[in-house]
Amino acid sequence: MPSATEPWRSLAVCGGTPSFREPLHVGRPNQGERRRFLTRVNDILDRRWLTNDGVYVREFEAAIADLHSVRHCVATSSGTVGLELAVRATGMRGEVILPSFTFIATAHAVAWQGLVPVFCDIEPIGHHIDPALVERLVTHKTGGVIGVHIWGRPCDAVALEALCQRRGLPLVFDAAHALGCSLDQRMIGGFGDCEVLSFHATKVLNTLEGGAVLTNNDELAGRLRLMRNFGFRGLDDVGHMGTNGKMNEVAAAMGLTVLEDLERILAVNRANDECYRAGLGGVPGLGFLPFEANERRNHQYIVVLVRPEAALIRDELMAVLHAENVLARRYFYPGCHRMEPYVSATKRRTDLLPITDEVARQVLLLPTGTAVSTDDIGRICEIVRLALDTAHKVRSCLVAGDKE
Repeated sequence: MPSATEPWRSLAVCGGTPSFREPLHVGRPNQGERRRFLTRVNDILDRRWLTNDGVYVREFEAAIADLHSVRHCVATSSGTVGLELAVRATGMRGEVILPSFTFIATAHAVAWQGLVPVFCDIEPIGHHIDPALVERLVTHKTGGVIGVHIWGRPCDAVALEALCQRRGLPLVFDAAHALGCSLDQRMIGGFGDCEVLSFHATKVLNTLEGGAVLTNNDELAGRLRLMRNFGFRGLDDVGHMGTNGKMNEVAAAMGLTVLEDLERILAVNRANDECYRAGLGGVPGLGFLPFEANERRNHQYIVVLVRPEAALIRDELMAVLHAENVLARRYFYPGCHRMEPYVSATKRRTDLLPITDEVARQVLLLPTGTAVSTDDIGRICEIVRLALDTAHKVRSCLVAGDKE
């Protein structure tokens, strides 16, 4: 047993027993009430209508559109497919400006269409694409802009709208993190030409796997519906280029089931966020992102910034947590501009995104969601504080472990 004068020995990296027997993940799926989900699945099997705009997909689309106060929700098989459809349907061409600090799918959705991602730096407070820097990157080759809402906090959509309207550029938002969130008291979903949600298993609301494109543009919504179903206008009547991007009925049934439980999930997320802030607030070298009290937020991610002045660097603290079975994550490290194929294909210097590089070295995401209890969070905070308070000993343990 570690002595009171050597508490660091209780840490798993220093020979102690891991605090958690089962791994704690950043985002385990929120499942809703299983009985209601299985009732829907049985109904789907009885109907023998598994896909192709069945009753559950239509019901789910209507519910998501209502939640975000938009006219149209076009459900898709994944958020990435939704982005690909949005890029093509809005007529983007040539070079598309987007942040590097985003999930790689944002860049891939552009490159997959044969277009060229042009990576823009972010602002340091909210980690969003900087509209002033976007303006500087616009050239005669620019054919579109993608803004990304990060951590459930919207980017400056109003400034990006004004810029793109002035320049005559299509504007799409990757809203994978922003379900149920607002900007200036206006729900996400109606900004730009369209906004794309993700319903991946790790998101606050999941459909097992899925996504959706939200828009108030009737013509664009019609084009998206054609494109997600091979371009079919009717039986044996293809009127548009398309692909298979439809959501199936079982996925929609899962989405409806989780949606029924959404307010409870959001309340848990909010309580977890508050618990982390209470447990780690004021710890030297650690920081949290601000959240506006008058806006709707889903608190889907617990983002801790491990500043350069912290006693341990981010990756050291992550190693400590992993040893305890707390599977903290680095998002979005190291940035799309430093990943393949972009780091090799681009002729642009990769050192021109200094804020992206700095933030990518600091961000640490901690476990949250309905699978994590406040007791779990309390223990995680104790581990973090102990590791930082005894950083010299902990670093020695980490070095010794690397040599084994």
